[in-house]
Amino acid sequence: MTNQPYEGPYEGQYPQGYDPYQQQRNQAQQGQQGQAWPGYQAYEDPQAAQHDTQQWQGQTWETQAHAPVSAAETAYVPQQAPAYPAYGAQQPQAPQPQPLQPETPASEEAPSYGPATVAGNARITDAQRARLEGRSPIIEPGMQPAALTALLGLLLSGTAAIGSYALLVPLVVLQAVTAAGWFRLNGMWPARQGIALAFAGGLTADAALLVAGREHGPAAILGTLGVWVLLALVLQLRSHADPDERMYGLMATVASAALAIVAAGHLAAEEDAVTVGAVAVAIAVLARALPLPTAASVIVSLLAAAGAGIAVGGMTGVGADGALLGVGAAVCALVGHRVASYDYPSRFVHFTAGVALPLAAAAPAVYVLGRALG
Repeated sequence: MTNQPYEGPYEGQYPQGYDPYQQQRNQAQQGQQGQAWPGYQAYEDPQAAQHDTQQWQGQTWETQAHAPVSAAETAYVPQQAPAYPAYGAQQPQAPQPQPLQPETPASEEAPSYGPATVAGNARITDAQRARLEGRSPIIEPGMQPAALTALLGLLLSGTAAIGSYALLVPLVVLQAVTAAGWFRLNGMWPARQGIALAFAGGLTADAALLVAGREHGPAAILGTLGVWVLLALVLQLRSHADPDERMYGLMATVASAALAIVAAGHLAAEEDAVTVGAVAVAIAVLARALPLPTAASVIVSLLAAAGAGIAVGGMTGVGADGALLGVGAAVCALVGHRVASYDYPSRFVHFTAGVALPLAAAAPAVYVLGRALG
């Protein structure tokens, strides 16, 4: 021991600003060769620190204080921009607006579809495409349906000369084909209830005519028609379809039933008038199916019907008046032929409505002209 005072610092007494652990930290940093403390990412390059941000990898107060969240609850977490971006972080760039590309017209991509609508692209019909292209939406039945019409007309003509009950067989076939063809012509297929109702109306008219006789033919036909219109109205009122659909079905049912009932006019007309008129319709339809211009074909068919009326009228006792009867029946038959050709009908329409409508439409002319000339 010495009496000289100790000039070094005592424990707990260090010069101001002196850190006794500074040397230990320096040695630890040199021994780890740049390794960072846990939870801290250090940067030796001051320039690199300006481009990268510090990432805290340890547990924070928020992760310790809050309950863990399941993966299902965080399946979709929208990214939000921080209110104060970290120092040196790159700012996100707003997306650049892309130039609008001109849309390709629908006619170039899919010519079988119409323009775009809110509900989607609706397929246009063949008739609409024909109108857009400047073509006629009319397709005539052709020679095969015309041949079937002629065959059915000859059957009506031959059985009419035999008697009413013999005439009833081809007439029932005509009424059935008329009912089915009209519904298919209106795009309502299958419509079994409407077809059955219209066909039942034709059978009812036939039965009423057989019971009442030819002298009460108009009353039987008109009475059956009135009852069937009321019946169709009641059935449509009980339907749960939309109002527009119910109205469309009502009109189709009434029209089909009316044609089937009116076809019974062949049974109410005179036998000779049915014989002449059915042959005239058969010849007119065959002439109309010839590959001629429309105007020329109509003229040829009317002349052929007049000639057939004169020829058959001379054999039945109608005489020269058969020409007028033949022309009148042919005019109504051509109207029915035109109706069956409208709006690009299908092959089924041609072999139903195209076959039956000419003969069904000619029934009123046969009855009226037969009574007037008889």
